[in-house]
Amino acid sequence: MLLTTTNNIEGHPIDRYYGVVTSEVIIGANFLKDFAASIHDFFGGRAGSYERTLIEAKEKALREMQDRAMVMGANAIIGIDIDYETVGQQNSILMVACSGTAVYSKSL
Repeated sequence: MLLTTTNNIEGHPIDRYYGVVTSEVIIGANFLKDFAASIHDFFGGRAGSYERTLIEAKEKALREMQDRAMVMGANAIIGIDIDYETVGQQNSILMVACSGTAVYSKSL
């Protein structure tokens, strides 16, 4: 399935619009990640455990959105928007929300 942030697919006319498709993934951060991140904050550098968590949450959200679009009959999602939020006590929970428009193009 083609995924794009653009509102069209160059060279591929859209034959059918199925509508908005969304997904949300919530992942909690654990104590060890918080501890490792605080060390990185103190000494500088990147917090690899948090980066991996962000990547995992984004990939799950995109995969879930693709599954929902396939059920609708779509073969592409256009206009994708990905939002990240922290929620919960002390912002210890990460939420990734994706949205886009499920479409079908015969030429894909």
